[in-house]
Amino acid sequence: AQRIRAMLPTLPDGVTPSYIHFFDLIETMEQKGMRVKISDISDRLGIPRPGVTRTVKEMEAKGYLQKFSSAQDKRVTYLSMTEAGKALSRKYNEEFFSQLAPLLLDIKEDCTIRTITKMYNIMSERRIFLT
Repeated sequence: AQRIRAMLPTLPDGVTPSYIHFFDLIETMEQKGMRVKISDISDRLGIPRPGVTRTVKEMEAKGYLQKFSSAQDKRVTYLSMTEAGKALSRKYNEEFFSQLAPLLLDIKEDCTIRTITKMYNIMSERRIFLT
């Protein structure tokens, strides 16, 4: 897995893989008609809120995300991707993975699901010993 990850396209300077994960989640939630809060990212990705807040601030400073307040409750802040964020997400998700996906079509879905499930279970069990 580490060798495969090393072959992924290089991200621009100052952009971390977590940005791409955040983009994926924001896009998925927005496609379902949901508005995204920092707590949503924290809860769904299992990352402590201070870490999400720090990354969101970086992404906002670099012009990839913007914050806006709820019309109903000004204390609630939502996140959305800027055009620069959408372009970055598109480059690394749609363009790269859309080219890769057809090359993996001969791998059966049940094999992929079993492999991912087994890796998840192994990593979950080992997590107890590594923390």
